[in-house]
Amino acid sequence: MADFKCNQPLVIARGGFSGLFPESSSFANQIALSTSVSNVVLFCNLQLTKDSVGICQTDIRLDNSTNIAVVFPKSQKTYTINGENVRGWFALDYTSDQIFNNVTLTQNIYSRPSLFDGTLPLSSVDDAIGVKPPGFWLNVQYDAFYTANKLSVSSYIQKTTRFLGISYISSPEIGFLKNMNGIINKAKTKLIFKFLEADAVEPTTKQTFSSILKDLSSVKSFASGILVPKEYIWPLSKDQYLQTPTSVVADAHKQGLEVYAYGFANDMPGSYNYSYDPTAEYLQFVDNSEFSVDGVLTDFPPTASEAIACLAHNKNAARPSKGKILVISHHGSSGVYPGSTDLAYQQSVDDGADIIDCSVQMSKDGVPFCFNSADLLAGSNAMTSFMSRSTMIPEIQPTSGIFSFDLTWTEIQTLTPQLNSPLPNSGLARNPANKNKGKFLTLSDFLEFAKAKAVTGILIDIENAAYLASKKGLSITDAVTTALSNATFNKQATQQVLIQSDDTSVLSKFNNVPAYRRVLSLKEIISAVPKQAVEEIKRYADAVNIPRSSIVETNGGFTTAFTNVVDQLHAANISAYVSVLRNEYVAIAFDFFSDPVVELATYIDRIGIDGVVTDYPRTADAYLRSPCSDLNAKVTYSILPAEAGSLLGLAEPEVLPPAEAPAPPLTVADVVDPPLPQVSSSSSPNGTTADPGAGPATAPPGSSGQTNAASMSLSLLGILLISMLFVGY
Repeated sequence: MADFKCNQPLVIARGGFSGLFPESSSFANQIALSTSVSNVVLFCNLQLTKDSVGICQTDIRLDNSTNIAVVFPKSQKTYTINGENVRGWFALDYTSDQIFNNVTLTQNIYSRPSLFDGTLPLSSVDDAIGVKPPGFWLNVQYDAFYTANKLSVSSYIQKTTRFLGISYISSPEIGFLKNMNGIINKAKTKLIFKFLEADAVEPTTKQTFSSILKDLSSVKSFASGILVPKEYIWPLSKDQYLQTPTSVVADAHKQGLEVYAYGFANDMPGSYNYSYDPTAEYLQFVDNSEFSVDGVLTDFPPTASEAIACLAHNKNAARPSKGKILVISHHGSSGVYPGSTDLAYQQSVDDGADIIDCSVQMSKDGVPFCFNSADLLAGSNAMTSFMSRSTMIPEIQPTSGIFSFDLTWTEIQTLTPQLNSPLPNSGLARNPANKNKGKFLTLSDFLEFAKAKAVTGILIDIENAAYLASKKGLSITDAVTTALSNATFNKQATQQVLIQSDDTSVLSKFNNVPAYRRVLSLKEIISAVPKQAVEEIKRYADAVNIPRSSIVETNGGFTTAFTNVVDQLHAANISAYVSVLRNEYVAIAFDFFSDPVVELATYIDRIGIDGVVTDYPRTADAYLRSPCSDLNAKVTYSILPAEAGSLLGLAEPEVLPPAEAPAPPLTVADVVDPPLPQVSSSSSPNGTTADPGAGPATAPPGSSGQTNAASMSLSLLGILLISMLFVGY
């Protein structure tokens, strides 16, 4: 552990922060330095112009990452590169003046922001080094191509290194590296051999890279390290699961070679083993029992920084007790196993959830059980077996479904769980290997499980109580009360019991047990909670579960503002939970760097939330165990919360997305629900008697469904301005 802290793997920023900004742009380079570990290395892919000026761009065809095809529409050419004909626009056909004065950068990966397209010029190597990175890495991908076209990369580097410090030079061409051995100062610059795909052919020796990998002793003769695709180290099966690691790291280290891995990006998910948490992937390479690489090349250097500086070798650290934030599961670890199954709940316990949750549904014969929703289509194969039971119930949802209260518990037990993504249009499936695993639990089974596992607490979610009472003769509140009593949760104070509902009349039913904390679930998006609404909430609830968009306002994938909702609740001593947090990058605002940990840091450290409801408890638990979760701690690196509107503040006004109408504030009418109706004895499957004193037997319409903690963070805009001052902008 001590050795790791003294020799932490390097974070190497490919094109700066290219996961957010156009590659190697001034923004990308400056913000990479400002948001990463202090020894971050800036990585530049070298291309040469007609007048031998070096520019930083990965693709040799500039039309893939700039607007050059628009500026010079008739200048497309075809060149032979490594035996293949490549057509496009190439730097060597233009002078540096033509490029710098006319061509601007664009984002070439469609999942990333296009907000800065056409506004930033290309960077020269001098520009990139001019931001004064702690280390600078120059990658030469096409020396043979430039040599064939009468441009000398080695002469350019020799001239450049006379005045500027280059820490690393890498190339997939052995001949180039051997030539550089006689040019560079080995005490200041390391030569790194870059491996391409295993079956690709190295231009000098005409061997495949897989063949060269078998003879690393020969690599040692001309390089001090290797840069390999991450799959060389942790190969994946055809269905995207991790296989046994190779011996590449150990073999290279045995030869005295350093090992660097490339191909890391938050928005390019690797294995399903990582559950869409990009920090988990880095940890697989730097924090395992067998080896650690010497550095990682990434498009998202802040994420690599937090993984290495904050999360590595921290699995057994204790969570801080002061100001404890609750990690609340959402149908268990429903990002890993089908929600509300025994396996999802076990996983959530293993993942460090404080509170495990059961959304209670009722079967036709009155058995309460845990399931994602009243509609069984949401997480099972109900359509296969019970399609004839499909009905439309507007009081519950706007689409037809197969509802739990239309099937007996025996019938429900025949269903197969299904792990479905809540983001069906994203193309990001959840853990296919677990798609149909697990079994559903009765509420009683769930409560016994929670007691046996000694979790901090449980959350019981109750919905549709009025409909069930008036139309189906089922009292879900009585069923929950009885189950909790039978499990003696009403007579203990060891484990917390949270009763959650979007119906204040349901919460009122549990007012007589002081040990229970009542949570009002607000489904609709709001912008504020005025004093009158807060006072009404306080009559019924101790906490409120709020959608993310009621706390952080977004527009076009960018944050625009933080509301005062959490502060307004805290002023009345009402706890605030946020839901639902998910690891998939498409569910995370760009300001959070496509990183679930930065989102957590923002809700916890910037906004002051009291609990997070998440499909992936492990990610939240890992963050809270980290010393970096305390912004007052003396650590070498801090995970800075986002500041709303930071990215939009960097864009030109004419490219900003159109403003959206604000969400309405919460009103008293949104909070208060009519009394629950009597349980309809004529519809009751088990002779349940009506609740004396209840209101009329009609299903009322639902209701509740409808700055901040002192900021320790810096805004991206502030970081950028400070950085620009230091580099002379």
